[in-house]
Amino acid sequence: MDRTFQVDLRGVVDLLSHHLYGSPRVYVRELLQNAVDAITARRAGEPDAPARVRIEPPELTGDGTLRVHDTGIGLTEAQVHELLATIGRSSKRDELGFSRHEFLGQFGIGLLSCFLVADEIRVVTRHADQPTVLWTGWSDGRYAVEPAGPELARDEPGTTVTLVPRRDADQWLGLATVTELARLYGSLLPVDVRVGDTPTTAGPPPWPTTPGAPVDRAALLRYAQETLGFAPFDLVPLSVPEAGLTGVAFILPTPVNPAARAGHRVHLKRMLLTEHADGLLPDWAFFAHCVVDATELRPTASREALYEDALLTAVREALGDQVRGWLVRLARHDPRRLAEFLQVHHLGVKALALHDDEMLRLVDQWWPMETNVGTLTLAEFRQRHGLIRYAAGIDEFRQLAAVAAAQDLAVVNGGYTYDAELIERLPTVDRAVLIERLEPSDLTTRFEGLDPQAELALRPFLNGAQRALERLGCEVVVRAYDPVSLPALYLVSRSAAFHDQLTASRDRADELWGGVLDALAASAPPDRPQLVLNHRNPLVRRVTTLTDPELVELAVEALYGQALLLGHHPIRAADAALLNSSFLGLLGRAVPGRE
Repeated sequence: MDRTFQVDLRGVVDLLSHHLYGSPRVYVRELLQNAVDAITARRAGEPDAPARVRIEPPELTGDGTLRVHDTGIGLTEAQVHELLATIGRSSKRDELGFSRHEFLGQFGIGLLSCFLVADEIRVVTRHADQPTVLWTGWSDGRYAVEPAGPELARDEPGTTVTLVPRRDADQWLGLATVTELARLYGSLLPVDVRVGDTPTTAGPPPWPTTPGAPVDRAALLRYAQETLGFAPFDLVPLSVPEAGLTGVAFILPTPVNPAARAGHRVHLKRMLLTEHADGLLPDWAFFAHCVVDATELRPTASREALYEDALLTAVREALGDQVRGWLVRLARHDPRRLAEFLQVHHLGVKALALHDDEMLRLVDQWWPMETNVGTLTLAEFRQRHGLIRYAAGIDEFRQLAAVAAAQDLAVVNGGYTYDAELIERLPTVDRAVLIERLEPSDLTTRFEGLDPQAELALRPFLNGAQRALERLGCEVVVRAYDPVSLPALYLVSRSAAFHDQLTASRDRADELWGGVLDALAASAPPDRPQLVLNHRNPLVRRVTTLTDPELVELAVEALYGQALLLGHHPIRAADAALLNSSFLGLLGRAVPGRE
């Protein structure tokens, strides 16, 4: 007699078809999970009961169906109605010994994933000394339960699930595909799983599963190469007892994009959940690829990701601490190896150091930074020069480094990712650390002024030079400084740079925001940028003796353009026009003649 499911199966199948699962291939995982649950339940009362799962794809059955046999506890007829035809009632599963932490197990919809590849499912099952029962379910919501005929009767407890494939799903039930999926999902299962005669389980995990157990590094390195496809830089054993989690973090041997989160391979109770779990490690640990097994973490409804809850948050923090501890141990016991690691993954360590004092001390001691006196760690720089003076941008460092070195000012390039923020955070963990951001004005205070007589003699030249650059908002001054080979230096204070940004934004803004930006600009009048001519430079001294106003203007404009280019400053439209006109003007003066 046909019976009706006690849920709206049509709605459940519709949910599955709207991408609850990422792929139909998960039906193999659900069949394996049900079989392993049944074997576990039987062994609770019969510790010596066999633990075997056999999968026979259509190529082996010969009738176009796929069969899965297990030596589990089996079901009585009453249990068949409870477990195979009632969705969402987990209390009865608990009473029958089939309680599971996983979401799909609790709600009893695991078997329904088979409707992604099958129109009909048959379950032949026997419990202890009870008669064998045949349950047949169809994708339209009907099912039937009846005693199994003599040809289907089982001699031992266990279950056989038969799938009659849909016309469009044959490729998912082929021998090669089923073997690959059984090996993917069930390689670590504690039962003997075979597709035909081919074993697909590889034994227990290669990492320690009990506290204090020795680590077989050779086996783990071999596992990473064979399973993940790379030889890791190093490995970190992982353990979080409250989550029943054990595993290993493989340190990636090559740089990766910090913005691209690494996917981790997660098993739940030795069954593979996903190869691409997100959120298992903190974001900063993007240089590690984890493979773990857990008993207490919860999967999402699709069983293809981890459910974000308090336990997962605690696991993430604990695993982050263990990876961080590996870095600290490396710094203490193997500095050379740490230096090799930092060359590959310094961004991750620096990202962690932004909020972790121990990592900040590690970066301070071990990460070499670019300075204008050579490559030094911050600790070495501080030891030699006391004050950490730094430029916050790469361009700022490039334009000022050589001049600062000539004035005996040691400067760190803080323009690379996180470097300036780390320097600024150092005094929070060590009050003895002194830092100072380099300002262009710091350099001008070190330049030598000219004697009054020389300044008086240069006044006509400076008046002409100022007229040449007045329209660009630049002040011209003459100082004496090293290196002698540098004729001119263009210096912009932070307030002037901010004013330039306001002006550029004002030009693009509408009337309302333009008024706001005008008010901001008026409230903070900037220091004017300076073109500082070097009186020690022979060319500059020759230029200052020119008496032809037109030639003075061309020469000063050319020096201004060169200073912009050498200092890696942005070139505005007015600057580009000036560069062009001064070049052509000087060229015209150098090549006199008639057309």
